[in-house]
Amino acid sequence: MRNSMVMAAMLPLAARVMGTCKVKVESEKLQADIKTEGLMSHLEALNEIALAHGGNRAFGLPGYAASVDYVYGLVSQYPGAQAWKQDLPGLYNSVESIKFKVVDDEDSSIYVYGLTYSPSTSAEGLTAALVLGPEGAAGCDAANYAGLDVQDKIVLVQRFRCPTGGTLAGRVKPAKAAGAAAVIVYNDTPAKVTGGTLSEPSDDLAPCGFINEADGLALKERIAAGESVTAHFQQTQTIETRTTQNVILELEGGDEENVIMLGAHLDSVQAGPGINDDGSGTSLLLELSKALAKYKTKNKVRFAWWAAEENGLVGSKHYCANLATADVDRLVAYLNFDMVARGYFGVADTGGSSHGSIAPPGSEVIEQLWVEHFEAQGHKVTPAVLTNGSDYAAFWQVLNKPFGFLHTGTGQAQDPCYHQECDTIENPDPETLTVNAKAAAHMLAILSMDGAELIPKTPVNPFMFENVKTRSVGPDLIMIEELEALGERHLGCGHEV
Repeated sequence: MRNSMVMAAMLPLAARVMGTCKVKVESEKLQADIKTEGLMSHLEALNEIALAHGGNRAFGLPGYAASVDYVYGLVSQYPGAQAWKQDLPGLYNSVESIKFKVVDDEDSSIYVYGLTYSPSTSAEGLTAALVLGPEGAAGCDAANYAGLDVQDKIVLVQRFRCPTGGTLAGRVKPAKAAGAAAVIVYNDTPAKVTGGTLSEPSDDLAPCGFINEADGLALKERIAAGESVTAHFQQTQTIETRTTQNVILELEGGDEENVIMLGAHLDSVQAGPGINDDGSGTSLLLELSKALAKYKTKNKVRFAWWAAEENGLVGSKHYCANLATADVDRLVAYLNFDMVARGYFGVADTGGSSHGSIAPPGSEVIEQLWVEHFEAQGHKVTPAVLTNGSDYAAFWQVLNKPFGFLHTGTGQAQDPCYHQECDTIENPDPETLTVNAKAAAHMLAILSMDGAELIPKTPVNPFMFENVKTRSVGPDLIMIEELEALGERHLGCGHEV
C-alpha cells in the first residue's frame, strides 16, 4: 500500500520531468512549426495597438510602450527562458505644429514634413522672401552662396547627397551659414515625404522643412521666372531625452560561451503603424522564439526587439556599447530582420560579391546558407546592399561580429508604403513573410547547433573595444548615390539622412 502511494505521488513529478525533455532542433521540424496564421496574428495585434495609440508605435509615444508590453507579455511566459527589459535613453522629437504656405495665394498651404531635430521658429513663425539656393553640389558649400542675397530669407533647395552632413543637413547648414532665416528642402524623387532626419541637434542648423518634389519644382519655376514669392513658415518641435526599452529573451539551455543572437526593431515611424517596417521582423522573431523554445540547442540563443531604430539605431547601439568584453567574446553571430513581408527575397551581400562591402569573417557563411536555402525553394535571391541602415550596424561597427540579414526592400516596387501611413495590416504579403520566417528557422536550426564550428570566433581586444564603443554606426554616405540608383531608401538611422 505504501509503495503504491509513493508511486502515485511520483507520477506528477515524472510527468513534469518527461515534459521538459526536448529533442534536438532540426531545420525541417522548426520550419514546420512556423505558421502563417501565427505570424499574421502578431501583425494584427500590432496594427490594433497602433490604431489605439494615435496611429503609430513610435519611440517615446504610447504605441511603443504598448508594443513592449505585448512582446514582453508573450516571451516572459516561455518555460525556463529569461526575458527582461533594458532601459536606455533616446533623443525624442515631435513636431507639435508646422505650416508652410505662399503668402497672398488662396489655398496655398503646402504639405511639409518637420525634419527630425530641426530648430523651431517662433510661435508666430516667419514671413520672408522665398529664394533659391545653389543647385547640385554647389549647394553643399556656404562659399557658393557668395553673390546670392539670402540674408534673413527662406531658402529653397533640392535634396542632394553632400560630402559632409548627408542629404539633408548637408543642404541646411550652408544656407544657415550664409544667413538664411529658414530652409525648405524639396525631395528629388516623386515619393511622398514622410521621413527625414538632420542626425542630431546643432547650432549650425536653421529651422527647416521637407516638401514633396512636385511642390518644390513648382515653386522653383515661379522664382526662376522672375516672380517675387513671399512665404510663411512656422514650426514648433519638441526635442528631449526620453527613456525607452529593448526587450531581450534568452531561451533555456545551450552553451552560454557560444551565443547566437537575432534581432528586429520594435518601433515604427511616427507616420504610420509600421506593420511591414518592422512589425514583420517583430512577428518573425516571436513565432521563431516560440517554436524554438520546445527544442534542445547546442548553443545559447538570444532574441532582441530593439528600441528607437527609427531615431538612429539607438537601442541596438546602446546594447552593443554596454556589453562586457567577456559577453562580446561569447557572441558567435547576429541575424537581423528588418522589413521581411513585402518585396523581393533579399539576402545581405556580406561577402561583397555584388556591392563590394565585406562584413567580418564568417558572415559569408551565413549568406551562402541563406542563398542555398532560397534557391532550393525556387526563389530568386536579390543581394541586399550593406547600408548600415538597420540594427546590424552596431554589431558590425562596434563589435566586429559576423552578421547576416533578410530584407525585402524599400523602393516603390517593393514597398510603396515604406514609412507611410498606409503601412497597415493591409500592406504585408503573408506568403512573403512566411517564406522569410521559414528561411530564418532554417538558419537558426543550423547555427544553434553548429554555429560555433561553422563560424570560428575571434576574441575582442579589450583596449580597442573601449575605443570603438562611441563609434558612429550610421550610413556610408559615399555609397548613397549607388544605393539610390538601386531604389534603396533605407540608408541609415531609420530614415533618409
